[in-house]
Amino acid sequence: MDIQKSELFSVLMEFNPWWSGQPLADLPDWERFAVEQVWDWTQNTETRRALLLTGARQVGKTTVFRQTIKRLIASAIPATQILYATFDHPLLKLAGLEKTLRAWEELFPPATAEPTSLLFLDEIQYVPDWQTWVKHQVDFHPRTRVAMTGSADPLHQGSRESGVGRWETLPMPTLSFAEYLLLRKVEIPDLAPLRSLRQLFEWREGDFARTAAAARPLTAHFHEYLLRGGFPEPALSQDLARCQRLLREDIVDKVLKRDMTAFYGVRRVLEVEKIFLYLCYHDGGILDIPTLTQQLEGVNRQTALNFLDLFESTHLIYRLKPHGYGKEVLRGRDKVYLADAALPGAVLLLGRKLLEQPERLGAAVETAFFKHVFTRYYSQSPQFSYWQDKKNRDLEVDLIAQMGECIVPIEVKYHDAEVTLKRLRGLRLFLEERGIAEGYVIIQRWDDFKVLEVGSARRGETSEAPIGRVAAIPAPLACYWLSS
Repeated sequence: MDIQKSELFSVLMEFNPWWSGQPLADLPDWERFAVEQVWDWTQNTETRRALLLTGARQVGKTTVFRQTIKRLIASAIPATQILYATFDHPLLKLAGLEKTLRAWEELFPPATAEPTSLLFLDEIQYVPDWQTWVKHQVDFHPRTRVAMTGSADPLHQGSRESGVGRWETLPMPTLSFAEYLLLRKVEIPDLAPLRSLRQLFEWREGDFARTAAAARPLTAHFHEYLLRGGFPEPALSQDLARCQRLLREDIVDKVLKRDMTAFYGVRRVLEVEKIFLYLCYHDGGILDIPTLTQQLEGVNRQTALNFLDLFESTHLIYRLKPHGYGKEVLRGRDKVYLADAALPGAVLLLGRKLLEQPERLGAAVETAFFKHVFTRYYSQSPQFSYWQDKKNRDLEVDLIAQMGECIVPIEVKYHDAEVTLKRLRGLRLFLEERGIAEGYVIIQRWDDFKVLEVGSARRGETSEAPIGRVAAIPAPLACYWLSS
């Protein structure tokens, strides 16, 4: 389409105020952890790979790019060698990527044949055949660094093949609990920093008592976090009803009704909504596809499996396989977590009733905790799974993180009752069968914040010989430490 250059120039100048010496406005005075990761990529001159920052809609990817650009300008990078463009803008979407780049080069002709330049391209999925373009840039223009954002992952085999060795993917989840506290300007208690939760096994009783006394006020804010979620704009709303309406309209509806249709050709939107509602109702549960198809009229097995893939690609869900090897994994049922703990409550119109329903509150806590563990250890390429005893399905471990030979089992018991050894029988059995010395349980009661010595699950709770130790950690504190 023929677009007047003057209009294209105007849009680019608006998106790139640093070209004319103007500051970047409306940026928060604190940075998310992803800013440091993108900054590290800009400073890494040893790699030619592009960067793909992926995450759900409205999660803050654009802000991360703009804060990184602010750092670059402050570090004396020539302003005109940095381009930001977002391709969900109507004019840039019509112009396309090549015309946009030519307009930039016409505004600021390069002083050399191949200047060092940094391109920050937002919503790259709107650019046709963007994977081939990135491949060409990486292969033939090493002095041009390309960073992109996308709200939908490439699914097709050709896309994956183009990406091998050409770009690295950085997932950006919703706000962590620590980031939420910063966003809401909550005063943070004076807490001892913790490099790893494993340090708790070295603590004394007094350490647990002092930390519990200081951190107890976090509980109320943590419950608000579970209700409001980690999407920045809705989380800032003072009105909870408006916050949850924004979650439904801006996050869920636009992904289900627009992205699914635009990028993946989905036409049966009603079926998409049915399946997503089912997942919200069973958040943190083990998904049985035959049961789902029986309960949702008109949804067959293959349709359900296809839509689960799409939900994962648009960053609405995480899926975990059962722990083990071979057929028990391939034939096992997936465990499904929503991308943010607040989504089920917002979609099901629960409001504050979520806090009064122990099962749903426990599921929200488990979802929030998983997201924090996933984010903290993603760079180490962990494998996440869950475990159930083959003889007694009631004995299970909610989450298992495995990094190489290291296996870390975690149970979530978020209820207002003492965490007894009997309640931990599934975790104890897993420790015993696998010969693992340490595990974790995420709890509600601050009085139970401690390390427990646990005995054999086979010989009973009264066994004198301990088989391992379990650190019981209040959920607000665990999520805060994992995200600070």
